Amino acid sequence: MYRVKEAFYTLQGEGAQAGRAAVFCRFSKCNLWNGRESGRATAVCDFCDTDFVGTDGQNGGRFETATALAAHIAALWPSDTGNGVRPYVVCTGGEPLLQLDEPLIAAFHEQGFEVGVETNGTLPAPAGIDWLCVSPKADATVVIDQCDELKVVYPQPLAMPERFLTIRASHYFLSPMASPAMPETGHDPVKASNTRKAVDYCLQHPRWRLTIQMHKIVGID
Repeated sequence: MYRVKEAFYTLQGEGAQAGRAAVFCRFSKCNLWNGRESGRATAVCDFCDTDFVGTDGQNGGRFETATALAAHIAALWPSDTGNGVRPYVVCTGGEPLLQLDEPLIAAFHEQGFEVGVETNGTLPAPAGIDWLCVSPKADATVVIDQCDELKVVYPQPLAMPERFLTIRASHYFLSPMASPAMPETGHDPVKASNTRKAVDYCLQHPRWRLTIQMHKIVGID
């Protein structure tokens, strides 16, 4: 069974695929935080601002088979996007690799989808993923050593960029850390300060590029 918090059609908001239309499939559960405020202080990743608890979100639910979930995701992709446009699904969470497996990847491919994954990198990635983004958190051990995109939330005292230079990636990004308690609307002084720090780091270390959460700036999901 696959448990999905929510699924929705939108534009990818950050990283190398920013601006690309995609169906986001947000899986429930994470191995670095239980998702509840009562557990935040003791979590490995204590700055997460995403709700991934349960299956009660938009288009969320429980799916008995990979085929059923892939069909559910396919129904969210527009029926007329033009010839040659390959549908794109982004598997995220929570931690998607707790649930995403080769049968589900195959089912997505059967529906014509290119499969992207956003993971904390602490679990092995199944075969068949088309675009792999690894975003390490705190002192959690990263077991993935090669990916398409390495995205480090910055700054994290236990996860500074230089720690991950042994990971082979096509793209290296810094994403400024926001305040988890700050609403998506309004000025976030923590994020503003961290954006400046990330800019300075990228200028001093040109391997790294700045990525910002475009979807929050333009006001989309």
